[in-house]
Formats: sequence, structure tokens, C-alpha cells
Amino acid sequence: MAQLDPVIFRELPVIQKIIQDETWYESERRGCPVTPDDPVVREHVCEIILRIGRELRDSLMTEINAHPGPAMLPLTGPDHGEAA
Repeated sequence: MAQLDPVIFRELPVIQKIIQDETWYESERRGCPVTPDDPVVREHVCEIILRIGRELRDSLMTEINAHPGPAMLPLTGPDHGEAA
């Protein structure tokens, strides 16, 4: 059974904030609105994630270890090999 990675759920809000910030920065640079799926925004977000990814993951793991919450349960769902 697949285990859910608890770090991923804590990374998502940080990544969303990076996307929002980069969208805003690019809009300011161009002087017009841009969307989060703009190629320049995506490229900048990817560069940032690649640059800070390991540090972000390490800091979130430290946070999880310092303040453990409920155990992550295995991912379960319908068995796609059986009829419903």
C-alpha cells in the first residue's frame, strides 16, 4: 500500500505562495495581469523550487519530528481490478 508523504501536504501552501508571489512580480514587471500558468511564471517557480527544495523539505521534516501529529494512514481506495 502506498504511504502518503506528510511533507508534501506541508509543502503545498509554501509552493502556492511562491506561485502567487511570482505571478504578482511578473504582472508588475510587465505592467499587466498574468496568470499563474504563464510560461515565465512557471519557469521562475521551478527555478525557486529547485533552489530551495531540499532546504524546505529538511525544515518541514524537522518541524514534523518536533511536533508529530496523527500517523499518516495508508492510502486506500477502490480496487480497480474488481467490479464496483
